[in-house]
Formats: sequence, C-alpha cells, structure tokens
Amino acid sequence: MIGAGNLTEITQFLLLGFTDFPRILVLLFVTFLLIYITTLTWNLSLIVLIRMDSHLHTPMYFFLSNLSFIDLCYITSTVPKMLSNFFQERQMISYVSCFVQYFFFSTLGLSESCLMTAMAYDRYAAICKPLLYSSIMSPTLCAHMVLGTYTAGLTGSFSQLCALLQLHFCGPNVIRHFFCDMPQLLHLSCTDTFFVQVLTAVLIMVYGIANVLAIILSYVYIVVAIRKITSTKGRAKAFNTCVSHLTAVSFFYASSIFVYLSSSSGASSSFDRFASVFYTVVIPMLNPLIYSLRNKEIKDAVKRLQKKACFYESHRLGDF
Repeated sequence: MIGAGNLTEITQFLLLGFTDFPRILVLLFVTFLLIYITTLTWNLSLIVLIRMDSHLHTPMYFFLSNLSFIDLCYITSTVPKMLSNFFQERQMISYVSCFVQYFFFSTLGLSESCLMTAMAYDRYAAICKPLLYSSIMSPTLCAHMVLGTYTAGLTGSFSQLCALLQLHFCGPNVIRHFFCDMPQLLHLSCTDTFFVQVLTAVLIMVYGIANVLAIILSYVYIVVAIRKITSTKGRAKAFNTCVSHLTAVSFFYASSIFVYLSSSSGASSSFDRFASVFYTVVIPMLNPLIYSLRNKEIKDAVKRLQKKACFYESHRLGDF
C-alpha cells in the first residue's frame, strides 16, 4: 500500500469484469461501446444547445447542463477501462489506478446526488414562489449551489479515499466487478474495515438520506401548491415541469440503493454486475432523454438552432 512499506504485497488488482460470459463478450463490448458513444453525444449536444440558445439561460437549464457534465465524467470514470479490458488476457488495474478510479466515481456520484437536491429546490422556487423566482434563483445563488455540489462531492469522496488508504491488501486481489467499488475493496482488505464502514454509513446518511428527505420535502410543498391551482391546464403545466426531475431522481436512487444493498457482502455476483451497469452506464445515457423528449423548450431550441444552421449555410453558398 502507498506509504505502508512492506506491509502489503498487492500492487495490482484483477478486474474480472464479464469474463465469465465468454460467448457474449463481443456483443457486450459492442453494446457498451455504443452506449458510451451515445451518452457522450447526447450529453455534449445538450450542453452545447443550452450554451448556444439564450432562451435556455435559466436556472433549470443551468443545473441540467451541469447534470450532463457530471454524467459525461461519471460514465467516463468506469467505461473506458472496462472497454479496454475486453481485449486484455489479464484484466489488471494498478493499486493507484484502482483508488483513483473509485475517487472520481464516488466524487461524481455524490455530486450528482447533491445536484438532484438543488434541482428540486429550483422546482420548488418556480412553482411555490413564482413571483419571487427570479430574485430567489439569482445567477449568483445558482453558481454557488453548483459549486457547493462539487465541493460536497469532493469532500465526501476524499474522506473515503483517506480511510481506504489506511487499509492493507495482502491477497487475494480478484475484484469480481468491472470497476473498483467500495464493497469489493472492503471485501479484499486483510485489516479491520470497521472505521471505513462507519464512515460510509455516515456519508450515506448525509448524502443519501438527507438529500432524499430534502427532495421529498420540496415535492410536498410543490404538490400543495399545485393543488391550489384552479386551472387544469395550469396544474398540468406545473406538474410536467417536475416529471423529468422525479423520473431521474427515482432511477438514480432506486438503482443505487438496490445495487449497494444486494452487494453489501462485497462478493459481487453476475447479477450484481449487470445491475450495476444500469446506474453506472445506462442512467447517464437516459438522463438527457428524460429531460428532452417531452420538453417543448428543448425542442423549440433545436428548431431555432436548425434554422440558424440553414440560414448560415444558405449565405455561405450564396457567397460562392
């Protein structure tokens, strides 16, 4: 271990990934590659669209562009290494690389959890305080909230990393997963992991339970406010602005809770690995779709961008 002299022999971990499915390895590689490319394309496109269209320069889309950025980095923290391992006879990852991978994965996951809460507060302000919305959700507050989500993610992840670095790994070194995750690392440690487990439980309460309760509280106020709207059309419009966020929150927390409860022993099964694919690979791809498919403002922005592109293209051809 780093800074531990000769107390540990392990310098590399063996990531088994999906090697116990040799007959479908090629299919899995192609599938994950396509998902990764699609995720990069969709999230980058959404960030560029929000950046280029002034009509989308609002708090909601500011948070959404940051969600897309986090999702880009989130999937990149695990998938490229997983894809490269499909072509390796021995799917090794160094001790340092393993912990660096977990640090970034954890940082982005915790940051996304906090960002979901910030987005819930934005919806609360928009629906419950419509007349004060512009003054409440000022550009300065939005910037501070986003900065706070990244800072919170870094702080929580760094504390976990410091605790993990105190553990010794004497063998075995086989991780039955496609990336370095906390349950599997604790399972391999040959020293007492009680402190790390307690710290993880505290972080789950702070970043998980507290954020979920804050989101629930926001939506309690939102539901009460929507019930007071007399117009059916007004109710539907207010509710539709929350559907995408509720869907994303449900997918994110439900899949994370399910996977971590089922893999708490650290001995990851084939089912656990495929379940982990949903929240590490599939959700970052789905989020831009969830927020775009039924979003009229996004569709209108795409049309405006297409018109601008056609206009510039016609002028360029006219110059010739």
